[in-house]
Amino acid sequence: QVQLVESGGGLVQPGGSLRLSCAASGFRLDYYAIGWFRLAPGKEREGVSCISSGGTRYYADSVKGRFTISRDNAKSTVYLQMNNLKPEDTAVYYCATRPAGCSESSSTFSSWGQGTQVAVSS
Repeated sequence: QVQLVESGGGLVQPGGSLRLSCAASGFRLDYYAIGWFRLAPGKEREGVSCISSGGTRYYADSVKGRFTISRDNAKSTVYLQMNNLKPEDTAVYYCATRPAGCSESSSTFSSWGQGTQVAVSS
């Protein structure tokens, strides 16, 4: 059974940092891409970052230079290091998986976690 579990969210002040984790089980993580998406109230779901099975990384323009995605296949976990957080980063963050490569289309990601809340506020 494929399962993704996000953790690491919380409340942080502007300029602060958080590291999100996406723990995968039920499949071989090294064969799959993992994407991070976020959903803020009143906004559409947004792709934040993705790492392919081969380790190629992609970032939304809004987070480039501030967020870093990485994967530890031995631990079946993907991380999203978020630095210099801004109020506009406030959202529920989800990880999702698809075979091999990344895609801009969230509909091609077949399995999703339950989400973790990130709130950036002073």
